[in-house]
Amino acid sequence: MKHQHSPHHRPDRIAPQMRTNPQLFARKLQHRRSYLLALCLALVFLSYHGSSHAQELPGRKDDAIPAQVELIYEKGLQFLARTQNEKGNWNDGTGSEPGVVGLCIAAFLAHGEDPVNGPYAKNIRNGIDYILSQQNDKNGYIGSSMYNHAFATKALAESYGVVDNPKIAPALKKAVDLILSSQKNNRFGGWRYTPDARDADTTVTGCQMVTLYAARNAGISVPDEALRKGLVYLNNNRGADGSYGYTSASGGKPTLTAIGLLISSLAKEKDSRGFQASLAYLKKNLDYRDRYYPYYYEYYMSQALFHAEDDAWNEWNSRNIRYLATIQSTDGSFPGNQGSSFNTAGALLSLALNFRFLPIYEK
Repeated sequence: MKHQHSPHHRPDRIAPQMRTNPQLFARKLQHRRSYLLALCLALVFLSYHGSSHAQELPGRKDDAIPAQVELIYEKGLQFLARTQNEKGNWNDGTGSEPGVVGLCIAAFLAHGEDPVNGPYAKNIRNGIDYILSQQNDKNGYIGSSMYNHAFATKALAESYGVVDNPKIAPALKKAVDLILSSQKNNRFGGWRYTPDARDADTTVTGCQMVTLYAARNAGISVPDEALRKGLVYLNNNRGADGSYGYTSASGGKPTLTAIGLLISSLAKEKDSRGFQASLAYLKKNLDYRDRYYPYYYEYYMSQALFHAEDDAWNEWNSRNIRYLATIQSTDGSFPGNQGSSFNTAGALLSLALNFRFLPIYEK
C-alpha cells in the first residue's frame, strides 16, 4: 500500500523546525487540509454523478481519503468543539478526566487540524491547558489513574512542538519520568492503576507503552530497556492461540490482543511466531465488538491491523467505516455508556489511520 507521508513526521526530520517555527508548520497543515477538503468534495461529486462503482463504499486507493471518512470525522470534530467547556474539558461524566481530554485533543491533531490559526485551534489549546492544570507539580502525575496519566501524556507528546506552549516540554518530561519510575518499582516490569502498583495488567501496560513510543517520537529520551521490559510482560500474557489475557496467558480477548499486537508492531517484532499467531487470531475476529468498551477496542484494533498487515487493515477499515456511519448520531456524537466525548474521540481515532498525521501512525 502506498504510504502517505505526514507533515507531522519523525522528530529527527521535522520536529526541530516545528518547535522553532510553529507558524510554518501551521501553514503546511492548512495547505494539507485544503487538499483533503478539495479531495473530499471531488469524491462526494463522484458518488452522486459517477458510475455504480464510484457509489460503492470507497476503499483506500492511491492515497485517496474515503469521502465518508471525512464526513464522519468532521461531524465528530464539530460535536467535540461545540460541547467543550471553557476550561477545556467536557461535562459528560468521563469528559473531565484528563485522559479523555487527551484522546479528544488527539482526535483533532490526527485530522491535521491547525493548532495555531485553524478553526479548532482554541479547542486544542484549551484542552492542553486543562491537562496541564491536572498535573501534580511535584511528581508529574496527571489525573487519578495510570489510564488517565498515559492518555494525557500521549496528548502532550503529540502536541509538543506543534502547540506553542512553553509549559508542554517540562510537563511532558515529568510525566514520562513518572511512567518510567513506576515501571522500575513494578515487579512484573509493567503497570497497573496507580504509580506505586506492584502488579500489572495488559490494558494499563499497553497504554503506557504506546505513550512511551509517542514520547520517543517527540524527541523525549526513553530507555530501550523500559520498552523491552514492557514487551516481555505483554508477551508473557499471550496464549498459544495468539490471544492476550488480562493478567495471564489465559482468557484471551480480541481487545487485549489488539493492544498486544500493536505493541509488538511498534517494537518491530513482526517476524516472530507469536506475532503471526496474534494477527491470525484478530483476522478471525474482524466482526467482534466489545460489549463494555467498544470504542477502546475500535481505537486499538484499527492501529494494530494498520501496523500489522495492509490487507487486514483495509478489510477492517471498510467494515469500520460502514459501522460507524450507521451508529453516528445526527449531532456528530457516538452512543455508549462511557460518555459522549470519550465515545466520539475513540470512534474518530479508529478512523484516523486514513489521515496519518500523527507520528505514532507512521509505519
